Amino acid sequence: MVQVVQGKDITLAQLIDEFGLEPAQDKEFFLEWQQDLPDLSDSEKKLLDEVKAEYSHLSKYAILEPVVKMVVLSPLLRLAGYYQPPFYIASEYEVEISSEDEGTIVRGRIDILVFHPPFWVLVVEAKRAQYSLEVAIPQVVAYMLSNPNADKPTFGFVTNGREFQFIKLTKEDLPRYALSYTLSLNRDEDIYTVTKILKHLARLVSV
Repeated sequence: MVQVVQGKDITLAQLIDEFGLEPAQDKEFFLEWQQDLPDLSDSEKKLLDEVKAEYSHLSKYAILEPVVKMVVLSPLLRLAGYYQPPFYIASEYEVEISSEDEGTIVRGRIDILVFHPPFWVLVVEAKRAQYSLEVAIPQVVAYMLSNPNADKPTFGFVTNGREFQFIKLTKEDLPRYALSYTLSLNRDEDIYTVTKILKHLARLVSV
């Protein structure tokens, strides 16, 4: 009997069991979020400082997903060049993957997909009982597994507006993934680092 699992309910254990997913053990596997990052201009830093201040102001009350997208995510994607060629963006993108024996099907919607070239973005609702990025990691990895292009790595990005994490997935032989450290809007210049990583990944996926 085929088991259908909603993307938001998937766990890493299920992905490991049903799809052969493995965490990458090699520390060199995901260096893209740490090396060769571009510099930011003073005007870009000023805009990011404003984003940080606006989020701090608005977070005195509950901030839900649409506000996070508008206040934090949209300026980051724009600064990193994801609103320009060769990129295109879809919202609420339908995704479905099935295991090799088709015993499990995962269905769901990715919040934002930069779909040409592919870059997966998931926004976690902030100020809810379960707003940790850990809740989103299995979901976005499952969606990344649906990418039909197996000869290039796929990258993902999750945020709740305050915290940010990057993901790399490869599908050669067995699928493998790795995570960046969690970066925080509240930590010094992390928002600069997030933007630099987004810029760097934009260059990589557009090649």
